[in-house]
Amino acid sequence: MEYYNYIKSLHLIFVITWFAGLFYIPRLFIYHIEAQNKNDGERKILSDQLKIMTKRLWTIITWPSAILATLFAVWLLILQPAWLSQPWMHIKLAFVLLLFIYHGKCHQIFKQQQNNIFKWTSNQMRLFNEGSTLILFSVVFLVILKSTFNWIFGVAGIFVLGILLMLGIKVYKRIRNKNK
Repeated sequence: MEYYNYIKSLHLIFVITWFAGLFYIPRLFIYHIEAQNKNDGERKILSDQLKIMTKRLWTIITWPSAILATLFAVWLLILQPAWLSQPWMHIKLAFVLLLFIYHGKCHQIFKQQQNNIFKWTSNQMRLFNEGSTLILFSVVFLVILKSTFNWIFGVAGIFVLGILLMLGIKVYKRIRNKNK
């Protein structure tokens, strides 16, 4: 148990870097989608650069962080097996499963864009980008508050956050269109 705080610290560091990658990769996807509307010369330059940037972010930061965060999480559960009997941990693990699904979808989009396949609009990607934010808020409040977490207020708060994020995206789109 003397190593517990070191393991916990490393888990938290890699969760943070994993989320950093998950926050930034959809932004790069958006830029890549929007680059497709440029003239041929500009599109080629931007597309080539964005492919390099997304590949480096995805393979050097995001994937390794996901793997290391998971390994340290498993280690923490081995050190604290009683957590697996706690209801808050069951819910947290459900959110972690959602995070892996989100990560997998990002990987699918990454591979498509590396092959010049663009199935999403920039607005769809902006909304998709908020998925990791909602998961992060949910997990942080759940882990900090544990059993004192009031699910009625928590769920309502997450929905309000989601609505505010969507409204923010709409306002941003209007401002952007106005400034063109």
